[in-house]
Amino acid sequence: MTDGTGALLAGTRRREQRAGPGPARHGGTRPLAVLAAVFTLAQLLLVRPALGLGWDEIVYTSQVTSHHPAAFFSAPRSRGVSLLVAPVASWSESTVLLRVHLALLSGLALHLALRSWRGLFPTRVLVTAGAFFASLWVTLFYGPQAMPNYWVAVGALAAVGCFLRHRADPSPGGPLWGMAAGAALMAWMRPTDAVWVTVPLLVLALAGRHGRSLLALVGGLLAGGVPWVAEAYTAFGGLRERLAEASRVQGGLGLNIAVDDQLRSLGGRALCRPCTGAMPHPVITLWWFVLPLLAVLGLIVAVRARRTLRTAVPLACATTAALPYLFMIGYAAPRFLQPAYALLAIPVADALWHLVTAPRGKWRPAARTLVALGLAGHLTVQLTVLAHTVDRNTDSRRDWARTAGDLHRLGVRPPCLITGHEAIPIGYYTGCSSGSTAGNNENTTAGEILRTADRIQVAALTGPGGTPPGYARAWPVHRLGDLQVRVAPAPGSDGTTGLPRAR
Repeated sequence: MTDGTGALLAGTRRREQRAGPGPARHGGTRPLAVLAAVFTLAQLLLVRPALGLGWDEIVYTSQVTSHHPAAFFSAPRSRGVSLLVAPVASWSESTVLLRVHLALLSGLALHLALRSWRGLFPTRVLVTAGAFFASLWVTLFYGPQAMPNYWVAVGALAAVGCFLRHRADPSPGGPLWGMAAGAALMAWMRPTDAVWVTVPLLVLALAGRHGRSLLALVGGLLAGGVPWVAEAYTAFGGLRERLAEASRVQGGLGLNIAVDDQLRSLGGRALCRPCTGAMPHPVITLWWFVLPLLAVLGLIVAVRARRTLRTAVPLACATTAALPYLFMIGYAAPRFLQPAYALLAIPVADALWHLVTAPRGKWRPAARTLVALGLAGHLTVQLTVLAHTVDRNTDSRRDWARTAGDLHRLGVRPPCLITGHEAIPIGYYTGCSSGSTAGNNENTTAGEILRTADRIQVAALTGPGGTPPGYARAWPVHRLGDLQVRVAPAPGSDGTTGLPRAR
């Protein structure tokens, strides 16, 4: 006989099975496929496939390409993105081809993630949820980029949807495999994020004694996370050591209120570290405050319709996914909250449909007009921020390419080594290895750099207001825009530059 928490969960499931319509009455999947196709095309049209690789993209992509030396791979990173881009990056240098590859995959992934919710919500709600998530500037911008957060988001959406479908129909089948695949995808991309997202699912599975759900979740997390754990022992000295190093790189995890940092990043800042400066215009941040209100309204609607669990679970998972990035880290990036946005999209879409269908009489046209105006304004803001973000990132990546061209004219060509200011991106665009003697990307020493300079060309970059490293102060200096470039005497030269080799 079931009692306690198990009885409550079992009773809730029975009520929701009676209240919720079956998959056959929820419409087909063609609207979801159309949405995914529009999302893919929007990425290619608005984010420009020719957009050069960003800093983090370079780190992930350089691990699998044969055309560039691998950049330093720090402790928090996981190899999932590198494997995702490998089918193209392993044989082609074309950024356009890589962007198209990722745009197509991201559209397909969104389609599959939304399909996992069939039978739980009407198709119109799923399409609206997908459209909301896909129209966010952060989703459009990062969909075709070699970054992990979008993939954690769609993995979370798939895992939660399949978890709820399996609870509604516990017979073995697709939902179990979808649950495991979603968990594996998250852990493959960012193991710690995967754990945060799945905490509510694991608790529910344990409380309800749903062994198969628990096995699917744990199995998926292990399948995606074991490579990261194995690398912890081979490259960082152990799991505890890697976690400690990952915390150090991220500024020390603990109680850090980063809500204001996330707000500052909504204006299009890819990384807000240190997160200073004025807040974006309130019009830009308004949606961020409306989002949780709509999600709560969606929960109220679900409670009244006696289908609480299918709305409460994604809300709980969105909350745990957002917690570390709002309260445990000392900086912000808008992409960090993508999993939370994807999960919140379901109850938000349900609330929007309630707002346009529930009022009766003269209030219904007013409610529909208000929602339509709100969505139009929201879309305008998102596209404006997206255009600004794309332009700014295009300019910065062109600067890296321009600096690489100048270095080539100074004779710095592969094989070579770049150290100092922005060494990783400039080194990649130049075709060189990159090295750092301090900071989060420390991977070499001054002595190793000098020994390398005896074999290949080495250049040390100093940014505006920076101090040149001691090992390079005697090297010839060149001015490239705001940068000072010190190029070591050519290996094997007789010192005709008149400058002694620093030792």
